[in-house]
Amino acid sequence: MAGVPINSFKQALKQGRPQIGFWQSLAHPYAAELCAGSGFDWLLFDGEHAPNDVPTMLAQLQAVEAYPTHPVGRPPLGEVRLIKQYLDIGFQTLLIPLVDTAEQAELMVRAMRYPPGGIRGVGAGSARVARWNRVENYFRDADGQMCLLVQAETRTALENLEAMAAVEGVDGIFIGPADLSAALGHLGNAGHPEVQAAIEDAIGRIVKAGKAAGILTSNEEWARRYLDLGATFVAVGTDVGVLARNTTALARRFKPEGEPAKVPAGGLAY
Repeated sequence: MAGVPINSFKQALKQGRPQIGFWQSLAHPYAAELCAGSGFDWLLFDGEHAPNDVPTMLAQLQAVEAYPTHPVGRPPLGEVRLIKQYLDIGFQTLLIPLVDTAEQAELMVRAMRYPPGGIRGVGAGSARVARWNRVENYFRDADGQMCLLVQAETRTALENLEAMAAVEGVDGIFIGPADLSAALGHLGNAGHPEVQAAIEDAIGRIVKAGKAAGILTSNEEWARRYLDLGATFVAVGTDVGVLARNTTALARRFKPEGEPAKVPAGGLAY
């Protein structure tokens, strides 16, 4: 059988090639497969704010495997045991929320690597990612294809951006606009000038430090601005957002009478 798959997403980030992504929150393989054929470079499967657990993540990975898009997993928190499970079911790239310090980032790096360089549990014989010990040289080659993205979304994280970027094994830093907005005193208002200034400053600092910068926003103007600033992994929408906005807008076109339903805003990201 073939060896460990090359992580094309990781390669693209190293080469500075922008990767356009889409958020998966519906927690269902049918929706995941539908979106996998849309042409996005990567899909983010959300375990932090979506109703996902390890089995639902597995089903979605299986659904998108045949498509030319890269799956990225986001666990609900940076916990070593969860990282182990996400890797064993097949994720090669993880986005870890609420990472505030270099020390936290270092632990996440170690959680994604086998001993002696890390603390990832050794269970390839029971793991889909190694095809139950059928992948040739999995233990030798797996670490090199792991991609770690850490999520900065607090004042503390902004203060520590350079230190986190300097951690070997961190491939990119993702700015979380929704939590960052709240941390800066502007809950629910990612468009506030202070929030936007902090985001733009953070992207510049991450890029200057030599790491990939990422973000999610369904506001096209903002997304293009972040790409112009040098962000290389930008998610430009969410499955739930697209569905909510378009179904509401469709209903309003046919039911103009009475109190109009509110079309969900497209700018807030998380």
